[in-house]
Amino acid sequence: MALLTTQNIARTAITPTYGSVAATDTFTPDAQTFIHVKNAGASSDTCAIQVLQGDPPGLTIADISISITNGTERIIGPFPANYFADPTTGYATVTHSFTTTVTVGVFKLGQP
Repeated sequence: MALLTTQNIARTAITPTYGSVAATDTFTPDAQTFIHVKNAGASSDTCAIQVLQGDPPGLTIADISISITNGTERIIGPFPANYFADPTTGYATVTHSFTTTVTVGVFKLGQP
């Protein structure tokens, strides 16, 4: 398990970087934070992120489970901290069912 580094998207651009996924990784959730998962492997990857702080009254926030088929990529998010952050660590947890040649980047939109 690794804490993924969040890359800030600036108006002047960034050069994104991606790293290999583990079966379980963590990242700092935020209402402007997204993950970009690329699957170059031969099997589908189910990427899951759990709601860890419960639902607000009258609203259901569902856990996220996305199938990323081989040769595709998905941008997933945002992840408001008040729902996705672990109350103890402050991190969100992402799990992957398939990790061979699957990479991820965590990106946060910058303010104008």
